Amino acid sequence: MPAGSSKKRERQYEKIKDSSKARGAGEGRAKEIAARTVNKERARAGEARQASRTSTQDPKSAPQRGGQRSGNRVGPKGPTRDQLYNEARQRNVEGRSHMTKDELAKALGR
Repeated sequence: MPAGSSKKRERQYEKIKDSSKARGAGEGRAKEIAARTVNKERARAGEARQASRTSTQDPKSAPQRGGQRSGNRVGPKGPTRDQLYNEARQRNVEGRSHMTKDELAKALGR
């Protein structure tokens, strides 16, 4: 916890850390989750010297959001084209060098 934190924030930190560990996070990861959460709450309450825009302008606090933003990063799903190409090469798929990612996946039966 940062120096000068209130007893309430220290209790909040310990509770979040224990909860994270109970869900299977390692010690280091649990500490990181707890520190980030408490620091964000401190920023929202005006207790921190500096605060990011997302800390202060988020419509909901972390507990209220309930993991709404966790793991929803937009990006490619599944194996890359190179991974599919290597698998196609191992299976001797004809014409694989001219295929797109979707065509390779279809040829491999995915």
